[in-house]
This record gives sequence, C-alpha cells and structure tokens, in this order.
Amino acid sequence: MKHEDIDPFFATLARANPSPQTELRYTNTFELLAAVLLSAQATDVSVNKATRELFALAPTPQRMLDLGLERVTGLIRTIGLYRTKANNLLLTCRILVDQHGGEIPRSREALQALPGVGRKTANVVLNVAFGEPTMAVDTHIFRVSNRTGLGPGRNPLEVELALLKRIPERYLVHAHHWLILHGRYVCKARSPDCASCAVRPFCDLGRRVERQAAA
Repeated sequence: MKHEDIDPFFATLARANPSPQTELRYTNTFELLAAVLLSAQATDVSVNKATRELFALAPTPQRMLDLGLERVTGLIRTIGLYRTKANNLLLTCRILVDQHGGEIPRSREALQALPGVGRKTANVVLNVAFGEPTMAVDTHIFRVSNRTGLGPGRNPLEVELALLKRIPERYLVHAHHWLILHGRYVCKARSPDCASCAVRPFCDLGRRVERQAAA
C-alpha cells in the first residue's frame, strides 16, 4: 500500500463505522481482561456464550477466586483450552487481588506479568479499557496488514510495529477494531470479498484483482 493511500483507506473505514467496538461482551475492565484472556484460539461468539453466566456470578477478581477452579472450569468448558485458561484466569485473579488491590493495572509490563496475558491481550486492554493507541495483532489484523500492504511483516510484532509507524495518529485509537472487523467480515481468510470491498482501491490485493480482471 502506498503512503498516500493510507489516509483514504482509514477515512473510508471510519465513515462506515465511526465508533468501532469490540464484539466481546463485558461490563467492567476486569471482565474485559478475562474475556480477552479466554478468547485465545476461540471466537468472540463462543467466549460470550461462556462468560454470560461466568460474569454474572463473578464480575470481580475476588468473586472469581471464590468460585474456585472446578466451578470456573465447568463454566468455560465449551471454550478451547478451557482447563489451561481457567487455571490462568484464577492465577491472574490472585495476583490482581494480592498485588493490585483488585484493580486492573494500566501498564503493559504489569499486564504481561499476569498468567495467560501476552502482548496482544495487554494491547487490547490498554486500547479498549484505557483508550491508548495500541495495536493488538490477531490473525485478522496480521492477514489484512499483509494482504493490503498496510503493515507487512513476518510475525505479529513486526506487523504491530509497522502499523504503529504507518497509521496516522488520528486513526490509531480505533484502527485496531477497524482492521479486525474488516478481516472478520470482508477480507476473510479463505474467500476475501474483494468485489464489495469499500477499500479495494487502496489495497495491494485489490489492485492485483483489478489487473487480473482487466487482462
């Protein structure tokens, strides 16, 4: 993607969805952290189904601890890797209670020190809960960034750093969600919907498709 195409690319996404939101359901910052922790290798839909009852019973770290490992494991058993995730969630809750007064820390270092919380999860929490211009590179963002040429890279960190360098500051807070939603519903893994893509004129793949159609 050419530098001059980046602004109209995001301006187009912004017009279509001025205030993009995560599709994970939560009512407080702890629930957001827990939902993102549980979402690794799982869909938002499956996480939302599992957390509906879980969060009703345990909307705080202490109440999650009070449920105990067996109950938490049972409540999230429909999610992939549920045993490991349940254990990490409770270990995280113990640290939150003992070291942070039950509050969610606002630094990347403190977040990544929590069991089951990697760079991507920390970036989501910093962006969604605290409004920081971070870039949480999941499979959708990795794919869209490489296909479009917006932020090519061989691994998530390379893509993250490329995106932070290239995306104009005024778009950074929402860019994470625009790219995820675009990858989830338009620039899909197996069958990208280039024909109806609003940002096709600015995309490397879109240009290749147009050239092939014209040949």
